[in-house]
Amino acid sequence: METGGLPLELWRMILAYLHLPDLGRCSLVCRAWYELILSLDSTRWRQLCLGCTECRHPNWPNQPDVEPESWREAFKQHYLASKTWTKNALDLESSICFSLFRRKKERRTLSVGPGHEFDSLGSALAMASLYDRIVLFPGVYEEQGEIILKVPVEIVGQGKLGEVALLASIDQHCSTTRVCNLVFMPAWFSPIMYKTTSGHIQFDNCNFENGHIQVHGPGTCQVKFCTFKNTHVFLHNVPLCMLENCEFVGSENNCVTVEGHPSADKNWAYKYLLGLIKSSPIFLPAEDHDFLMSLDLESRDQAWSPRTCDIVIEGSQSPTSPVCSSPKPGSKEAEVGSDGERVAQTPDSSDGGLSPSGEDEDDEQLTYRLSYQVQGPRPVLGGSFLGPPLPGASIQLPSCLVLNSLHQELQKDKEAMALASSVQGCLIRKCLFRDGKGGVFVCSYGRAKMEGNVFRNLTYAVRCIHNSKIVMLRNDIYRCRASGIFLRLEGGGLIAGNNIYHNAEAGVDIRKKSNPLILCNQIHHGLRSGIVVLGNGKGVIRNNQIFSNKEAGIYILYHGNPIVSGNHIFKGRAAGIAVNENGKGLITENVIRENQWGGVDIRRGGVPILRSNLICFGYSDGVVVGDEGKGLIEGNTIYANKGCGVWMMSSSLPHVTSNHVSYNGLYGVAMFSQKDGEFPGGHGAQENFSEDGDAILWEAELEKEDDPLRRPITVALVESNSINHNGASGIFVQSSEALQVVANVIHANGDRGITIVQSSQLTRVANNSISCNRQSGVKVEFQCKVELRGNGIYDNRGHGIITKGDGTAVVENDIIGNRGSGLQLLPRSDTKVLKNRIHSFRAYGIAVRGRVKALVQENIIFQGKTNKTIFQQITNNRECIMQNNKFLVFKKKSDTWRLVNPPARPHLENSLRGSSAAHSGHKVTAMATRITARVEGGYHSNRSIFCTIL
Repeated sequence: METGGLPLELWRMILAYLHLPDLGRCSLVCRAWYELILSLDSTRWRQLCLGCTECRHPNWPNQPDVEPESWREAFKQHYLASKTWTKNALDLESSICFSLFRRKKERRTLSVGPGHEFDSLGSALAMASLYDRIVLFPGVYEEQGEIILKVPVEIVGQGKLGEVALLASIDQHCSTTRVCNLVFMPAWFSPIMYKTTSGHIQFDNCNFENGHIQVHGPGTCQVKFCTFKNTHVFLHNVPLCMLENCEFVGSENNCVTVEGHPSADKNWAYKYLLGLIKSSPIFLPAEDHDFLMSLDLESRDQAWSPRTCDIVIEGSQSPTSPVCSSPKPGSKEAEVGSDGERVAQTPDSSDGGLSPSGEDEDDEQLTYRLSYQVQGPRPVLGGSFLGPPLPGASIQLPSCLVLNSLHQELQKDKEAMALASSVQGCLIRKCLFRDGKGGVFVCSYGRAKMEGNVFRNLTYAVRCIHNSKIVMLRNDIYRCRASGIFLRLEGGGLIAGNNIYHNAEAGVDIRKKSNPLILCNQIHHGLRSGIVVLGNGKGVIRNNQIFSNKEAGIYILYHGNPIVSGNHIFKGRAAGIAVNENGKGLITENVIRENQWGGVDIRRGGVPILRSNLICFGYSDGVVVGDEGKGLIEGNTIYANKGCGVWMMSSSLPHVTSNHVSYNGLYGVAMFSQKDGEFPGGHGAQENFSEDGDAILWEAELEKEDDPLRRPITVALVESNSINHNGASGIFVQSSEALQVVANVIHANGDRGITIVQSSQLTRVANNSISCNRQSGVKVEFQCKVELRGNGIYDNRGHGIITKGDGTAVVENDIIGNRGSGLQLLPRSDTKVLKNRIHSFRAYGIAVRGRVKALVQENIIFQGKTNKTIFQQITNNRECIMQNNKFLVFKKKSDTWRLVNPPARPHLENSLRGSSAAHSGHKVTAMATRITARVEGGYHSNRSIFCTIL
């Protein structure tokens, strides 16, 4: 028969009146008719699927408004459900002959109900044979005793769901059973509605209310399109069970409990369920349709926008503008600040080190050029963060920091792929858990896999303890009254591609040696932290988006020791990552941006390794090291935060090395002696992460673990960093503890290079390159103990060094080309000035202001402008002793001096690093190799000077 005689639309209208058997016969007529029948997917097949009383919407209960890919396929699965529960089942009798005859025999249908052949389920079961179908007509059936199922049967309710209610306690002793379209309630004598210890049970389209279901291994179960109201499903040692498209509502305890290691003994249904799982669509995301997408925070919480790897700088004012009154670029005025500090206000010199020529000099008579190259630790993240941030500009992240899709991560990590593909224990797929206490509880070596579920309005979603393993893929977990996911007592597994948000506690809570892999999740808008790791908890936290949480994005405390890598942690209302109360952790290659508090906050014994992260655009400081904080801060790019780049308390002992700290609004690195909360901005809020909200003393039960990556730290150390273009001083010290500042490049900051206003113990500043800062290179305030050794202090716009400290040693430094005096000694200072090379172009080499106590010995002091002296002493001060100094006055045009013995400082290869045993990093070098001067006349000649430092 051909279809060409009538239009296709007319044929579809005619065929829409046919029933299922007739449609099947028509599809066998010819290929054209077969394709015509298939084209009825959205019409007749949809009607058949939704009109079947034993079926529900294919995407129920999570997405009942979303059409399935094929209504025909969905109806086929429903229709075959009544057949597949007997597949591969073995008959009870061992005789092959009886088995063959029984399979040839047609199944009987037994009717139960008023006016039918049986009035109770028990009486029908007494007469049932293998695989018979028992139909319960509308009514309420209450069994007074426990029902023992000894033969495989199918129990089906007639009519709409809810018209047949069964109050019974059933114990299955046969190989297989199917129950469909019933409302189960517990009998008066037992809360257990259904139990099996060895057989296979299949529930389709049933409601369970106020009772328990128990399945013990090697028993198995398959549950589809069922509703559980205040019902607990207990799975003990099950080798494999499936719960699909189910709804769990109002549980007073856990909805599903998976306990015990999967049984090695397996019934007949194990292979059938395993084949069914493998034949179903894989629930892993495709590479081009990744689940993880960026959230547009300006829109509603649920309005998702395509993922992007750009950072947009908000606002019209750059966060790098200095808070102090600094000169405007281009101004030619010169001011003398307090303590005689001279600030030359000229346009910024380039990073190449070319100093502008004198404003008041004739270029033909006087040419002055300071040319040198400063090379510090290179930014670990490429060149995107070398220049100043522009308001409203979009900055492209380096490719190494763009988030991978879940598909890409699984392809790279074979262990994660194996976990994602594994099926063991219980598989829970596309279910809804809501309005109860707990979702899924996995304990005592249990195994569970959860895919595409929704957990909402629960106390917690998933709890994994006692060496259990979970695999969670693409679930929605939100509005939990505690944490979303708990892991305790060496729990582990894979948590990947989930959307975890709006939870009252942490999104993921890891404790007591639990060690999960947390991969490619979105954890956001939590009322506390995103992820918490404590109590010797571990884990790998990789490639997640953690944002807009009320407290820290990741909180590590009480000996928690995770590996945190490749995450984007942004727009949190507190710190990006907080490490507290002896927390540890390896924190590497994360993008931590736009958080309200410090990008990383370390305090109270926290000792993390913070390496190769991008910490930028924060509304406070980049890294905060609070009271008793420690750790290694290495190789990070700390960029354009509105506060300090690194903020430390004097009681902390961090090791800050090889970082690129630039364009921050305040100090590059600052150490303060105030207690928490006294510094503007108030650092230091503490969370309570006890499981039930009560304080727990963890310290007694924690095991101390030796970590070979960490070594004892006895003094705070700032070493081999590039600190440049920050709004205030490059380094600011107000400390009551010892500090070492070694081998840093401190360049072009908006205030001084280094400011030391309080230093009751020794602050050692050695082998640094301090150049082109807007004011002085180094300033030491009253009663400070400071050692300045081996530094190169070049071309700063104020004085080279200003000191009024009590016990300052200035030894073996090169102080060259600064706009003010090379070294200025203020009243009441006590200073030793030994073996330095000092030159100031416009002012004095050394200026003594008032009565000072000083020893100036064995220095080389170059002549500056001809109308200035090399040394200035305002009063006759007998306590200022000068001896064995060398004053160089240029007499001939051909006179040349080179900084060759030793070469220009800093000298890193010969430096003493004190307590530093730093990791190998980039060396700081300053190329200043030669001084050339041409002068006609004597010491006070008014002729021009040409001085070049190369």
